Amino acid sequence: MKVTNGFVLFGQQFPQTAAAHMAFLRAKAEESALDAKTDHLAYLAVLSAAGMTGGLGFHVGLAQRAGATDEEIKSAALVGMPAVGLKVLDGFAAVCAALESPGDQ
Repeated sequence: MKVTNGFVLFGQQFPQTAAAHMAFLRAKAEESALDAKTDHLAYLAVLSAAGMTGGLGFHVGLAQRAGATDEEIKSAALVGMPAVGLKVLDGFAAVCAALESPGDQ
């Protein structure tokens, strides 16, 4: 899976902070009451609603590995539409692009 250039630079420039961030993510996943698939779909929904398209391809890959179908992933990208409006469409487009180019994730 491919992470964003920003995340790579973050890890290179601030390795201790990046390691702490990853430890936080592992702890969050371990303590979550959500199964991995639901957690990844929820995260995709938040990224899309927040307009944070850069990491969506990476997270599409995680959702797929957790068993999410393409239809579930696309639906997750649109979950925030009633709350934030058409802003989610950039995230939806990034999700669709990632699904069409699985090698780029």
